[in-house]
Amino acid sequence: MANLKEIRNRITSVSSTMQITSAMKMVSAAKLKKAQDAITAMRPYAEKLTELIQNLSASLEGDAAGKFAEQREVNKVLIVAITSNRGLCGAFNANVIKQVKGLTEAYAGKQIDVITVGKKGNDVLRKVNNVVDNQSTLFDALTFENVGALAATLMEKFVAGEYDKIELVYNQFKNAATQIVVTEQFLPLAPIEGTAIASSDYIFEPSKEEIVLTLIPKSLKTQLYKAIRDSFAAEHGARMTAMHKATDNATALRNQLKLTYNKARQAAITNEILEIVGGAEALNN
Repeated sequence: MANLKEIRNRITSVSSTMQITSAMKMVSAAKLKKAQDAITAMRPYAEKLTELIQNLSASLEGDAAGKFAEQREVNKVLIVAITSNRGLCGAFNANVIKQVKGLTEAYAGKQIDVITVGKKGNDVLRKVNNVVDNQSTLFDALTFENVGALAATLMEKFVAGEYDKIELVYNQFKNAATQIVVTEQFLPLAPIEGTAIASSDYIFEPSKEEIVLTLIPKSLKTQLYKAIRDSFAAEHGARMTAMHKATDNATALRNQLKLTYNKARQAAITNEILEIVGGAEALNN
């Protein structure tokens, strides 16, 4: 059994850790509320924009999506891996990295490049994948304009033929305790299915073709922004949950150490009493 001083030191250390994890949990809870409100408010807009493009495109003859929907033989793939800049969030980053590695295996024999959004993903993936760019600074100022610049770059690379397919891998926010790793095709646009808007219902100005071609780049920027916003909210949810569990574990360990300390102290007192009694008996004899 460890001596009393060692146990006291461990109790102090665990108590300090518990205070840190508890504080981090509260900070993440506060940030989660803001991030959750942002993604919750954005989803209806993004979904409605996608629905509008699908309905308009379905009512057009030919390929309305043009260069962004060009289906090619897949030889060059770009994966955008969205993780976080900080750790202490459980399996949040590990799940994305695992998914990227799985995609890499699925596209074996093809050219696979990776763009990382988040330092944690970049630190791991650059050792095993061809990471061509790191956009971790996006989290320093997470705005539609900054994300839109990255989306525009991705669109340019696809249109120029640098890549035949671009996919996003990120954690989708469901609730504070649940994050779902998803792989989402960014380009080319998936075949559009849907019910066309009846031509008699609306008068379009400019033409439906022009509206679709104008909205597609905006829709793609919105899609990427939503993915990063989803990941941002999921990160805080994962960290809050991880810190909550860490605080509970630290509390249980501290209680166990206190019990061990009390037992050791009682044993030490008992030994001292026995030594005193033994000494007194020896003097009497």
